[in-house]
Amino acid sequence: MSAVPAVAPESALSRRFPPVAGLTTVSLGLVVIGGILMASYAPRRPPLGVPVAITAVSAALLLVSGYLTSRLRPFDWDRFFLVFRWALLAYVISAGMIGFAFVKDHVRGAPLAVVLVMLVIFALDVPLIIAFTVARYSSPAVHAGPIPDVSQPA
Repeated sequence: MSAVPAVAPESALSRRFPPVAGLTTVSLGLVVIGGILMASYAPRRPPLGVPVAITAVSAALLLVSGYLTSRLRPFDWDRFFLVFRWALLAYVISAGMIGFAFVKDHVRGAPLAVVLVMLVIFALDVPLIIAFTVARYSSPAVHAGPIPDVSQPA
């Protein structure tokens, strides 16, 4: 027998990850700026050039973040989806309430469509940031067999 130590798995703190949280945060910041810009015109019709451009860049950043997240191996996907689902529920409710305020303020047509797309991006950005951050600092579950029952004395 040799005294070669077993190779320890890479710690979650020392692993390098793609800039998912940073890209998604920029995406979130852009839709917040776009939403404020759109809200400043309500109920009048706003010019749509800048808000549409902001929305397009924000959507592209969200898609890139989602792609980069999907390529992570190893990653604690169980924890990611657990956190993502609950955060998504909270932010869909929040985005729905904000969308209702725009409808109540008589925003219609293309401006309402731009706001709704921004709200969808908002409702996906925040859960992605939260879930990615939680899962990145969590170690993927490694199952070497059944979990021993420690409640019974030996």
